[in-house]
Amino acid sequence: MRVARLLAIGSALVMVTSGCASEPSLKEAAAELQKDTQRLETNDVFKNPLKKLRILQRPDKDIRCDKDKFKRVLRATADYARVNEPLDAHLDQAQTLMENTLVQALGYKLEFDFSQMDATEGRFIYGTKNGPAIKITVYVAPESPTWRLHAVTACLPR
Repeated sequence: MRVARLLAIGSALVMVTSGCASEPSLKEAAAELQKDTQRLETNDVFKNPLKKLRILQRPDKDIRCDKDKFKRVLRATADYARVNEPLDAHLDQAQTLMENTLVQALGYKLEFDFSQMDATEGRFIYGTKNGPAIKITVYVAPESPTWRLHAVTACLPR
């Protein structure tokens, strides 16, 4: 009797933990990355022609990354013109603007790296979306183009 009870509890635990650990499909993650592309293109900041938003790689092609697994990638650049301001102030404003866009318009959770504060050679912004398993990195550069964005889904089965 005791063995049957332990087996029942064990199988229930396996079912619960396997349900919690399920990862999203490539289709779900790719759809979210496509939405991010559209949100970026229609965002008030980036639809301004002065920002020179360029989508270099759209997330519309599967890229093999493991046996029977694939990922999608979004690459884009945009510019934030520097107008008679110190480089540090320019980078601060560009970084803040991109961070706000990533959080408020695109729904990313940011990882802050305080070691980069006031770095004049450029800064990195890192963010994630856990539901659809997307990671984003934005390099805020001191030269044009100011923002260099790279978003990628996790390596997922189709």
